[in-house]
Amino acid sequence: MAHHQVLIVGGGTAGITVAARLRNTDASLDIAIIEPSDKHYYQPLWTFVGGGVFEPEESGRDEADLIPYGVQWIKDRVESFDPNANSLTTRESGTITYDYLIVAPGIQINWDQVKGLKESVGKDGVCSNYSIDTVASTWKFVRELKQGVALFTQPAGAVKCGGAPQKICYLAEDHFRRSGVRDQIEVIFTLAGPRLFAVDRYREVLEKVAQRKGVEPRFRHNLVEVRSASKEAIYRHMDTDEEIVIKYDMIHVTPPMSAPDFVSSSELAGEGGWVDVDKHTLQHTRFANVYALGDVSSLPTSKTGAAIRKQAPVLVANLVAAMKDQPAPASYDGYTSCPVVTGYDSLVLAEFDYSGQPAETFPFDQAKERFSMFMLKKFGLPALYWHGMLRGRV
Repeated sequence: MAHHQVLIVGGGTAGITVAARLRNTDASLDIAIIEPSDKHYYQPLWTFVGGGVFEPEESGRDEADLIPYGVQWIKDRVESFDPNANSLTTRESGTITYDYLIVAPGIQINWDQVKGLKESVGKDGVCSNYSIDTVASTWKFVRELKQGVALFTQPAGAVKCGGAPQKICYLAEDHFRRSGVRDQIEVIFTLAGPRLFAVDRYREVLEKVAQRKGVEPRFRHNLVEVRSASKEAIYRHMDTDEEIVIKYDMIHVTPPMSAPDFVSSSELAGEGGWVDVDKHTLQHTRFANVYALGDVSSLPTSKTGAAIRKQAPVLVANLVAAMKDQPAPASYDGYTSCPVVTGYDSLVLAEFDYSGQPAETFPFDQAKERFSMFMLKKFGLPALYWHGMLRGRV
């Protein structure tokens, strides 16, 4: 039976970043990553792919090139956890035991929770930025639309980067305007929540963006079915439970998301199926040798790569201390960032903590649309990701 000192589930943003930081801290550690995918994608770029700024393949790298030197890659899928026995079971490799476990497999996209979506996405005007297999269809349908209704959705529950469903809506609106067809297109943004953004400071500016662009927000609308043959989107109103039908010519769907099934059905899961960790130390609330970060964790903050950048050093510091029987020295304050693209030359860089207070990086008012912040997202952040974060340097 294989055994590792530190076993990391997931070779995405969180898993690779933590592995790199652990190796940088102590090169003698025996670390393994379990990850089934050959490709690793910088998913924040998919907004730009959907908006025609980048090609899909520009967002990916080979997973093999990103596994830190000295870390073993187990190319496999986890099927179940047994934290009482310090072990987990994989599909191909069987049972693997560990001294310490880091759970970071990301979030699960539940296409089948919207009736008709799985069969229609990528065809007949139905698109989504949330898969490498479908993201190219977004730009295709945005580009082809000359008149009618352009519909954009945001579901109930947690999603990757809460601002992302709006970003593609604003990019599409900007494209329609630049192409001279904006007057022939009605742009509607439906969301299950009661407001455009959770933090008031940024909500206020985004409400003005939507108003200026003529984007109509419809709140408390949760998409439950796509009828691609008749081009109808079926919603359930979150308060009244009534059924609402909206006709569309193109629809960008943000699908419902959750913790992966093998996590939510395990003893590691808490409320909502997320891995139940202390929101400051990132240590599991019941199993002291288990940690989690990123989208799969129960941390009450937005599920973004920027949040992981601040979570990873905290987790590594606390894990290394635990190995030496020392108290946890580091605390995560809930910092997250959501760069909300509002057009092809503007962006609002929202940064905030657990309390919803701004935690801004730059010495100017970030609750304003700026070209400089757009360029940061387009060029600066991808470079920081590939060359800094995934190498445990930032």
